[in-house]
Amino acid sequence: MENGQKKILVLCGGKFAFPSLQQLGMEQFLCGIAIGKGDREIVGALQAESGKSGFAFESFPDKDSLKGLRGWINQVQPDYIFSISFPFLLSEEVLAYGEDRFINFHPGPLPQYRGPMPLFEVLRYQEKETAISVHFMNSEFDEGALILKEQVPLKATDTYGTLAVKLSERMAQVTLNIANMLQFGSSVPSTDQNPSEARYFEHPEPEDTFVQWKRMPAGQIVALINACNPWNQGADAILMGKPVKLLSASLSEEQHTAAPGVIVKTSENAISVACLDNRIIDLHIIGSDNGILTAAHFNNLKSVINQYFN
Repeated sequence: MENGQKKILVLCGGKFAFPSLQQLGMEQFLCGIAIGKGDREIVGALQAESGKSGFAFESFPDKDSLKGLRGWINQVQPDYIFSISFPFLLSEEVLAYGEDRFINFHPGPLPQYRGPMPLFEVLRYQEKETAISVHFMNSEFDEGALILKEQVPLKATDTYGTLAVKLSERMAQVTLNIANMLQFGSSVPSTDQNPSEARYFEHPEPEDTFVQWKRMPAGQIVALINACNPWNQGADAILMGKPVKLLSASLSEEQHTAAPGVIVKTSENAISVACLDNRIIDLHIIGSDNGILTAAHFNNLKSVINQYFN
């Protein structure tokens, strides 16, 4: 560690934080990594890399294990603690390590999209942009004073997966910028969040991922499908009386007079379904008991055709 260099410990939830960890490590800010609820493969990869690079490492698989977090932080003695998708709320005991030493990097606009899955929420609500919100941490999720909100434009074609990659890569630069600010600045300016604008979204329930053909217009259905891909393995739906997962869809320029949820036609590239607002969505990839099917597979496999049309 360079003389005078700030030491930063990162609390993370998995591979979303990897670009940030790499960037902070390359610039010699990183001194330790802790992961919460990580699967075995990711925990193993982080532990191996930490050992190779000389970083402190610890895994906190559940809430009960957090009893050791403050003691471990005391051993590592970081100047600051960054949180990137860490799944647990930090206790007052942990936060008492130092006022304004805990900084969270939230992958959504605050205070409008508080909660564990802002990527899903901004997509299903068809926002035109999202943000990386940086704030000091307190004993409540996503409520601390804002340091920075970096806007990130959204495309109509963005899925949960593409947005996660985009934000993960952008966050690496944001974390480095904040680290440099802490290194060279005597104080970090912040502003309190406006509680009148605050909304907190819990983890999505099964009904939040379900396509309701008779209640949802076409654009809302496509947005939900994008928000569930690949998370949830697609939006849940009933198609021709069978449960399916919808992974890829687009709005058609055509209109219809059929009942919502009815397949109006099929082609090599699309399964066209009628929606509430007389519009049609073209389904391109479907998950079913027969596997993950493109529209072409759906139309070519006689067993699938018979299952849905007979």
